[in-house]
Amino acid sequence: MSTTPIITPTANSAELAYYEYLSRMWWDNKTSVASLHRMNAIRIPWVVETLIKLGIAKNEFVNTDQPLQDLLILDAGCGGGFVTEALAPYGCTVVGLDICSEILEVAKAHAALDPSLTKNITYVLQCIEEHAEKNPEKYDAVIAFEVLAHLNEPELFLESCVKCLKPDKPIFVATFNRTIASFFLSIVFAEYIWGFIPRGTHNWFRFSYPNEIQEILEKNKCKVQEIRGQLYNFLSKTWHWSGIQALKFSMYAIKKK
Repeated sequence: MSTTPIITPTANSAELAYYEYLSRMWWDNKTSVASLHRMNAIRIPWVVETLIKLGIAKNEFVNTDQPLQDLLILDAGCGGGFVTEALAPYGCTVVGLDICSEILEVAKAHAALDPSLTKNITYVLQCIEEHAEKNPEKYDAVIAFEVLAHLNEPELFLESCVKCLKPDKPIFVATFNRTIASFFLSIVFAEYIWGFIPRGTHNWFRFSYPNEIQEILEKNKCKVQEIRGQLYNFLSKTWHWSGIQALKFSMYAIKKK
């Protein structure tokens, strides 16, 4: 059942309506949405390894099966909880934040299937701007994966994300590059020919160049430390890191004091 959406400058009503529709298949492994889960195979280890490398993960936990214990992480624009659920087993407390109530209900229901996760996950229905006002410099890391391309004002969204972050802590961002290659591969091929992404998921004009995101982060007192390209192997159905950023890119930046 649809509810009145949260009013926020960053939200796009058409995108919200689409994700309300998509929520019914979010965790269905028989649909094309399942392919989106595969990005976790490379990105979650990258996040965990980076937090360990930066010394943010506590030494006493690093060599355990839950190296991120005692860390608080914000998954901004969490959707159905792909990233939130994938991070929770590492011992951190994850706040999954979104403005779509329908998809958050799906996320909560799926997390409840695994009681070991529920103590580490909190889902919050709230816009990032309001959350930043109420939770300044609260988090040990902020994740913004696959959300910027669905917003009206990505700059305001990232500014609010940074406000939630403690000084000397990282923000992780991932989105599609605005290139001819990404148009043909991620939209024409992936959505309309191959069908491994649901049709209508992306609007190429909302994609971002890496330097655009870097400039926004630096404007908000964050120093970009790493930018990685991501490519998809359509035969093996796996994502892998690449020096080529023409399709997708992931980056992390450290908030300065």
